[in-house]
Amino acid sequence: MTAKSSVKKVVLAYSGGLDTSVILKWLQDAYDAEVVTFTADLGQGEELEPAREKAEAAGVSEIFIEDVREEFVRDYVYPMVRANAVYEGLYLLGTSIARPLIAKRLVEIARATGADAVAHGATGKGNDQVRFELGVYALDPSLKVIAPWREWDLNSRTKLIEYAESQGIAVPTDKRGEAPFSVDANLWHTSSEGKALEDPAVDAPEFVYQRTDNPETAPDQPELVTIAFERGDAVSINGESLSPATLLTRLNALGKKHGIGRLDLVENRFVGMKSRGIYETPGGEILMLAHRGIEQITLDRGAAHLKDELMPRYAKLIYEGFWFSPEREMLQAAIDASQTDVSGEVTLKLFKGSAKVVGRQSEASLYSLDHVTFEEDEVYDQTDAEGFIRLNALRLQLLAQRRQRLGRND
Repeated sequence: MTAKSSVKKVVLAYSGGLDTSVILKWLQDAYDAEVVTFTADLGQGEELEPAREKAEAAGVSEIFIEDVREEFVRDYVYPMVRANAVYEGLYLLGTSIARPLIAKRLVEIARATGADAVAHGATGKGNDQVRFELGVYALDPSLKVIAPWREWDLNSRTKLIEYAESQGIAVPTDKRGEAPFSVDANLWHTSSEGKALEDPAVDAPEFVYQRTDNPETAPDQPELVTIAFERGDAVSINGESLSPATLLTRLNALGKKHGIGRLDLVENRFVGMKSRGIYETPGGEILMLAHRGIEQITLDRGAAHLKDELMPRYAKLIYEGFWFSPEREMLQAAIDASQTDVSGEVTLKLFKGSAKVVGRQSEASLYSLDHVTFEEDEVYDQTDAEGFIRLNALRLQLLAQRRQRLGRND
């Protein structure tokens, strides 16, 4: 726990919602500290000006509201896509990848305003507390980190509302009952967890889904989309050049229309427990499949297989909050080196919840029709394969001979 007397000024990651509004007031009272608010537009799809109004009403004089969508996609999402990063085989790391950027801006604002601490609204049960704090400590170990949910006694929704009302904080009508589930959103995904979703044996109700239309009622005709890549990064859709955030926004709309990107997952949290989440990553699923598609014809087998070996470690580092660690940066350097010739176009078919690669082309393609054709060719001598097989079989033959010599059947 941070010594309250040592904190004079705090930068709070602030959404303007009930929880962070309570945290703002609590910091002012419990720490007798000046509070600076930082609200990031990560593409969560919410109006952010009300956050400014609420912060002003709470007496905050330094308010930062920033559109960081382009930076988010360009500097965090795109490097992750180059790695084909997926946690536990399914999760596209939507919440995880946004936390390093927020931590970075908290640190930068703290330096700019002379703050000696930062604060966040993550609970003590989840991964986000780890991600925020590891990011802050990696960038500025002199800053103190305040996590109110680990300090205060407002450990229930009822107590939180009672405190809000006692302090004159407006409580929205929909916050007075138990929320059916909690939501985290950014341009890459939405995550829904808790309450109505806590029993993993029960199918999630349709009202949970916000970013994707129901695949069962999606259009009855498939749609083709072509994505162009340069050095592993998507740069255009159907021939139209787009900025990273604009491109992802366009893919989100296509994915939503066709019900693509839904995931019902029970994952292993870093803190040790399992949790069930409903994730929607419509544009992300399309983009990841497209990136795999262009790599299929431009990456050498050795590089591709090494990337697949490195990917789970890379994804785990992101999930656990080690974006700013030297090992993540080392892996990123290797991954980025592999992308030099990952350029070209991929065409996908979108249809009723699925995205499927149906075509790929590149001037840097390693695919050789002359070599793989079933027709007669002049570039590959099939008799060469006999020696190749014999050499690879040698150690297996020696093992078999030893088993026979020792009379073993294993």
